[in-house]
Amino acid sequence: MSSILTNTSAMVALQTLKGINSNLQKTQEEISTGKSVGSAKDNSAVWAISKVMEADVNGFKAISDSLSLGESTLAVGQKAAETVTDLLTQMKGKIVAAQEENVDRGKLQTDIEALRDQISSVVGAAQFNGLNLVSGTDDVNILSSLDRSSDGTVAASHITVARQDMSTSAGVYGNGGTDLSSNITINSTNSTIDSTAAAKELVLTYAQASSGTDAIDFSIGGNSVNVAWDTDAGTTIDNLADAINALGLTGVSATSDGSGGLTLTNTNSFTSSDVSWNTNGTNTFAVANAGNSADDVSATAGAGTATLVYRAEDIAMSTSAQVNEGDSYRISVNGSNYDYIAGKGETMEDVAKGLKTAIDGGAETGVTTQVKQDATTGAWTVQVDYDGTDTVAGNTMALAVNGEDGGTASGGMFGLDNIDVTTDAGASAALGNIETLIGNAIDAAAAFGSAAGRVETQNDFISGLTDSLKAGIGSLVDADMEAASARLQALQVQQQLGTQALSIANQAPQNILSLFQ
Repeated sequence: MSSILTNTSAMVALQTLKGINSNLQKTQEEISTGKSVGSAKDNSAVWAISKVMEADVNGFKAISDSLSLGESTLAVGQKAAETVTDLLTQMKGKIVAAQEENVDRGKLQTDIEALRDQISSVVGAAQFNGLNLVSGTDDVNILSSLDRSSDGTVAASHITVARQDMSTSAGVYGNGGTDLSSNITINSTNSTIDSTAAAKELVLTYAQASSGTDAIDFSIGGNSVNVAWDTDAGTTIDNLADAINALGLTGVSATSDGSGGLTLTNTNSFTSSDVSWNTNGTNTFAVANAGNSADDVSATAGAGTATLVYRAEDIAMSTSAQVNEGDSYRISVNGSNYDYIAGKGETMEDVAKGLKTAIDGGAETGVTTQVKQDATTGAWTVQVDYDGTDTVAGNTMALAVNGEDGGTASGGMFGLDNIDVTTDAGASAALGNIETLIGNAIDAAAAFGSAAGRVETQNDFISGLTDSLKAGIGSLVDADMEAASARLQALQVQQQLGTQALSIANQAPQNILSLFQ
């Protein structure tokens, strides 16, 4: 049936042409924008995912800037630490030269002070954008990542860089209320733990009867002598003392009381001597002052061993206590306090070396120090020696120790200001202390280098991650231009055909007129 009111063919052709035009418009938008999903109405799920990822990409660009800033800041800190290491190495050369007495130590001291001032200048200037990594102890956090969990929660991650304080600050002794004195102990080698004589003695008494005939085999410090029986115990021990003195041992001498008593004297600061004997009979030496033998006495009928201890007092650090930033330790010498306050990440080794440096920088006459580690227990010990030259102190040295938490840490170059090579004692002390300072500077440079490597690696990762995210976003929303081009041509042909079909359908009512002619 034909109708002039309802043209079904034209309606179908029109709807077809509308669909073709709609697809053609969408294809043209893809070609012009390059995106297959340009808005939420195109594909709401894909569009939402892409926008979240785009936000992350923008965030990672800011993180990359933060990491680049961190790299630059670390580079400045590392260069400062390396420069300080070089300057300290030059200073060590001056200190080594000062060990020779026939040099102008005054000029060497002037050079050392110039190098010291240069170190202070380097430390003060080593800042980037106002941040100085070689001054202070607070950690610095560098923004390194944004971590998105499965539930959509986002958290920032940081690379923590520890400052390496290379100042000469002595720190501030703590008053935090926690007593740490049990972590530092005077290991006395005589009966009075708070004083040290100018020499240490080991007193032996020979009990051989006057009618005896036994010879004495005696060893001290690895050197052996043999004395035959002579008249009586007094004469025999006189001969033994003479034989020991004839060995020419540095700092070690022997005296006889004329009646069988033998006194061995040690004026060496840090060197002890092992003593052993064999009287080739039933009698032996008796140790008259076991307190001076460091609890290392063994004697049986005819034979025995003991130790002629060194003059210095041992101040041992705990092997089990943890060292926290601000832990303050003190050694008092003749009433003068010498402190070291631990920094972040330090150990009892650092505390022991710091206390040595503090005492070396003091004004105590005749006092020298040394730091050692026990090969068996691993305990670090500060050895404090007094040569008895301070007559005001009455040839004794009062020692006391203490510990407290809550202090302000000493700087990594603590003790640098007190290096003085104009005296024999000062030159000797400086040689040990400069090694500690060089070690601190090397550790600081190594720490900065390690952190810089980590930041660089993270920056490279963020750059690669950003590229991957961009590629992922592109795969979701970018248009396939080859397919869009082919589709455009096809739709243009369909549009032309649809237009012709509509024109033909619109001509159908005209045919009805021929029925009325």
